[in-house]
Amino acid sequence: MTQIRETLENLASQIEAIDNKPSPAPQINDRSVSGNKIHGGMITQFSSVGIIDDIVRHDKTKGHILRVSEDGIHVNVVHTKVIPNPLEVKGNLTVGGSITATSLHVDELTADVRQERTSPLEFRSDDGGVGFGKGLIWPGGNYTKQFTLQSKPEAFLSTESINLSNDKSFMIAGENVLSQNELGIGVVRSNLTTVGVLEELAVSGPLAVDNYLYYDANSERVGLGTSEPNGSFAIKSWDHEFIIDSTEDKQFKLGTYTTSGLKIITDDTSRLEVAGNGTVTIKKKLVVDGTVGIGVKNFESDVDITTAGPIRIQNKKFEVGPREPATGSYRKGDIMWNSDPRPSGFVGWICTREGTPGEWKPFGNIAS
Repeated sequence: MTQIRETLENLASQIEAIDNKPSPAPQINDRSVSGNKIHGGMITQFSSVGIIDDIVRHDKTKGHILRVSEDGIHVNVVHTKVIPNPLEVKGNLTVGGSITATSLHVDELTADVRQERTSPLEFRSDDGGVGFGKGLIWPGGNYTKQFTLQSKPEAFLSTESINLSNDKSFMIAGENVLSQNELGIGVVRSNLTTVGVLEELAVSGPLAVDNYLYYDANSERVGLGTSEPNGSFAIKSWDHEFIIDSTEDKQFKLGTYTTSGLKIITDDTSRLEVAGNGTVTIKKKLVVDGTVGIGVKNFESDVDITTAGPIRIQNKKFEVGPREPATGSYRKGDIMWNSDPRPSGFVGWICTREGTPGEWKPFGNIAS
């Protein structure tokens, strides 16, 4: 019994020594573990030709880096170079870097940052035609502001004013049409109704100002109150027309084209009046610095007054003839001067009793 007890005690010591000895690491041959033998747990330093696992958790936190479930793959960070198939994102997509795309199709784009382009901004129609009705639109406020392409008429529609810099201008075919203070020289037609102060005005063709001042380019005449002047310059009021014009004999004429009279005034007072029948009336006085010819043309006279017919002085008639009058009506004191005075003749004849022709007596005996 003593020998058996010693043997059992020795065996117990050997078992205890074996139990206290560290277990050796298990040796698993390559490709010798079936996936059917693994369930749960964490596989560290897992690697293959296509998969490398080099995750080291120093903080001993719980949670999975990669989880595969029925709703998809869950991972915090994905590093990839190419996604060969179409990618559909049904939630929000946040990109902290740049997006480089050959073509970008969006239904709505909201951006609060600068957009840089290397190609024109295109507005296309759904049917491949011209994108009428498309352009820039700013909704909100009392109405929608827009700058769009319209079809009828085919032109750009801007609901707002266009404010150019003061050194810029509107141009057509490379030529200035309108700047801040100047119309382009190519603007030849306009329907301006109001302008400011004009410093210069050149008109080539007809001119009408306020339906009162007219210039007829065909006749080269100017009219005030008439669009059909009868002289180079005409003023018309009702049925009266005053003209200034040239004549065929290289002279000028001034007066009324109608039967209206003409008055020349100073201090708003008539000084010379010409009636429609040609009667000339001089008011107050007439001063002639030179000679006067009445009824004569191209005369040269050594006297102040030359007349081609009889004259009347203080209601006395003076005329020239070869004998006393045989016809006509005369008054007492009228004189007929002898047009052919001879020696022993008379200077003339004087009317001593009025009548037709009245009674005449010779006077002024001429010596023989």
